[in-house]
Amino acid sequence: MIYNIEELSIEIERNITRINWGKQPEELYKPIEYILGSAGKRIRPLLTLMACNMFSDNIENAISPAIGIEMFHNFTLLHDDLMDDAPVRRGNETVHLKWNANTAILSGDAMMVEAYRFICESPNQYLKSILAIFNETALGVCEGQMLDMQFENRNNVSEDEYIEMIRLKTSVLIAASLQIGAIIGGASESNAKLLYDFGINLGLAFQLLDDWLDTFSNPEVFGKRTGGDIVENKKTFLLINALKLADNKQKTELQSWIAKTNFNEEEKINAIKSIYEKLKIGEIALLKAEEFSVKAFDCLNKIDVPESRKKLLLELGKNLLKRDK
Repeated sequence: MIYNIEELSIEIERNITRINWGKQPEELYKPIEYILGSAGKRIRPLLTLMACNMFSDNIENAISPAIGIEMFHNFTLLHDDLMDDAPVRRGNETVHLKWNANTAILSGDAMMVEAYRFICESPNQYLKSILAIFNETALGVCEGQMLDMQFENRNNVSEDEYIEMIRLKTSVLIAASLQIGAIIGGASESNAKLLYDFGINLGLAFQLLDDWLDTFSNPEVFGKRTGGDIVENKKTFLLINALKLADNKQKTELQSWIAKTNFNEEEKINAIKSIYEKLKIGEIALLKAEEFSVKAFDCLNKIDVPESRKKLLLELGKNLLKRDK
């Protein structure tokens, strides 16, 4: 049986909602229930179940690891929000503000432990390899977050350094979700690796498109104000390439805006966006995203299963990259 997205989503939600968080101390577990209950897209557990279903009609053994991956993802968001002092996540007050910083740290730590508990419910014959993948992925996400933090204080970040940062911070968990699901579904090592590479390139394309959308999208369609990355001096693909391609006058203007601590936000956004447009930075970013997208779907095409088994993942991948502008 090949499942559709709705069926897989229902299965994921059913298993998440039946977890008992009514344990003591309540202040440790309530924040976990709170963040898991927010309206996340559940992309990573969906990918795990899709990858398993690509090779097997039985997805039951992949459900607990999929929940573990979602648990880990939300743990990273909880701690990221604390580090960024973010006020809102998915339209809700963040955990460190609703409770406090110490609770956010401890509840996040507990989520990490719970993530391992669910991952360890993988079939015994695959458990060692799945734990190795998960451990490497978890460390990679931490490395990516640290690189992102270090970039905040640097003005000489290279394009290659940025791609490596988003590979670690975003792509490796998407890739691991797919690889773990494939392994549980009985995929060959080569097919599981192709799915991993599909996830890496899909994640890179997704993040580069996100960079583009933050600056160039229609805010009424995108659903949030554009220019946030510019205001915060985020070392995005766009800013890195603008600094590399700018002439002396443009570079001086860019660096002046980056150095300012007191400024009109709209003025800054418009000034830097104008430089981006003159340098065709938007086009360069979209071309790079397309490059990774082509690599991703080339990997998917090479997987040795009937096309009907790839259809759902192909559609989801295209939908992730076909975001409103």
